[in-house]
Amino acid sequence: MQQRNQQSVADFAGLSAQQMHQLLYDPYDSPGLVRFSEILSAEPVAPILTLFRLLAEAVGEQGLKPTAKGNLPRHFCREAALAYFGEEACRERTRYGNINKEEDFFDLHVTRLVAEAAGLLRKYKGRFILSRNCRNLLSHNGYAAIHPLLLRAYTQKFNWAYRDRYPEIPFLQQAFLFTLFLLHRHGDQWRDAAFYEDHFLQAFPMLLDEMAPASAYDPEQELRTCYTLRTLECFAQFLGLAELESIPREKSLLHDYRVRKTVLLDEAVRFQGG
Repeated sequence: MQQRNQQSVADFAGLSAQQMHQLLYDPYDSPGLVRFSEILSAEPVAPILTLFRLLAEAVGEQGLKPTAKGNLPRHFCREAALAYFGEEACRERTRYGNINKEEDFFDLHVTRLVAEAAGLLRKYKGRFILSRNCRNLLSHNGYAAIHPLLLRAYTQKFNWAYRDRYPEIPFLQQAFLFTLFLLHRHGDQWRDAAFYEDHFLQAFPMLLDEMAPASAYDPEQELRTCYTLRTLECFAQFLGLAELESIPREKSLLHDYRVRKTVLLDEAVRFQGG
């Protein structure tokens, strides 16, 4: 039995059953399979880190006063959107509705939640402040030490389903490391997102059973769309581990994606043995 569990399984992209179990249930405690960097060699480029930097600079030494509901103030959210998107893109994004509250700039909202979950940001005496640990890390190692904490909090403490209206499907998040393994192995060149959807469904076909039978959409297509949005776009791209490019469909308002990994992936998440 043990020997069989250690054999390569084609449906698992060459991983053994034992290795897959480690990816799913002990992602941060399987050093023989994967190691996560605690400090990166240089400050990484990632959307979540860009937003956290804007937040950290606004908080500064004096802190940042929240709204009555405990959210980031409107003036900061607007300034952050302008700095993040640029003037023209920001104007286009706010064409049909301005940023009046934190949730209107949802990526910033998510960054704030993840930073709190990572222990980098907290409220003290009615103001947002950077934690002592965050200040120490920034002082000694800069943002190269912040990204690993955001990555861990995003994968272990933040509920991915909060970002979309698809079914919960918590297994997509539980299997985050398998997606990163696929990107590590196949992401040197651009590939259609469907390539990763195919591999994920090949490994975990039982996920189709979690799709609502009364849905107006084809269950498999809904799962594929959810996987690409939640895992490739809102996780891998947002954390700077993958690049996504939009591909318009002919005679359709919809679009597809193609994907490749970034240099950051192989530094932040080091799979052992190639």
